[in-house]
Amino acid sequence: MGSQRQLDLVPGEFERVAWPSPLVPALPALFEKYRDVCVLASGDPMFHGIGTTLVRLLGERVRVVPHPSSVSLACARLGWALNEVEVVSLVARPADLLRPVLTPGRRVLVLGGDPATVAEIAGPITVLEQLGGAAERVYPWSGQDADPLCVIAIEYGGSALSRVPGLPDDVYDSDGQLTKREVRAISLSRLAPLPGQLLWDVGAGSGSIAIEWARTHPTCRAIAIEQSDERAERIRGNAASLGVPGVEVHIGRAPEALEGLEKPDAIFIGGGVTVPGVLQSCWDALAAGGRLVVNAVTLESEAVVAQWYARLGGDLVRIAVNRGSSVGKFTGWRPHMPVTTWSVTK
Repeated sequence: MGSQRQLDLVPGEFERVAWPSPLVPALPALFEKYRDVCVLASGDPMFHGIGTTLVRLLGERVRVVPHPSSVSLACARLGWALNEVEVVSLVARPADLLRPVLTPGRRVLVLGGDPATVAEIAGPITVLEQLGGAAERVYPWSGQDADPLCVIAIEYGGSALSRVPGLPDDVYDSDGQLTKREVRAISLSRLAPLPGQLLWDVGAGSGSIAIEWARTHPTCRAIAIEQSDERAERIRGNAASLGVPGVEVHIGRAPEALEGLEKPDAIFIGGGVTVPGVLQSCWDALAAGGRLVVNAVTLESEAVVAQWYARLGGDLVRIAVNRGSSVGKFTGWRPHMPVTTWSVTK
């Protein structure tokens, strides 16, 4: 079994099965029908390859025989240190995933990307085609058609945004429903994102908390819950432009909208805390060790938070931010509304 290109390279008489499309849903039936199988894969099948899928499906029945991956070959051709290179797979994934890894001086290798799309995001690129084969070619890309079997190399020289929470407010498209930069940084420090964990951002507004949670690590996931269709669409746009298009947007009003969602590791409530049942539903959804962070601005929301703080404890902080701005020819302080932040671990 393998791609038609790989099957054509093998001499001898064998029953050859080309991968169907879509591949993954068809695999269980294929391996019920065929018991003794050699699967062909390029390079290291356990590096963004078919091997990981097969081991997940078949477990210990799989014996893997790896060879140099396209990434190892690309670094060898370019003279790059493999341990210093960021690798991004765009196989069946949006190119916006590139954005968070593009920092000045960073070397990036892209698997499965379209050169035109990658160049639009990253600037000048090098294309490495058919690595390890007779038709291998390495060249600076300048708009020509590239072989589909290629790796794209980037030495990024542009500007970038940090992955540390607290991005500038103006990077977000917003109607004003935005957790401000300083408060956002403090809130995310209390949420304490860890690789592989899931966040619920309840009353997401412009989606800034969910987005910056997801930006901290490629495996961090977030669900933004927002009742406004217009704001939900704005969250999707912000997530894509900031490199985390995988942020899931769930349209609805909490607490009803929370039913059936995958259970989170952390929850942020930025709006709707006074709605009956919201806080209780969020608390019930957390497993032991889960983190809950609530921001309150109004007296009514502070009253709710005070009741829960008295019941569960945790940490209560009042955040007051003043920003310098012009006062005639001079500079003065303009205060923002204070925010009360309650954080608690279950």
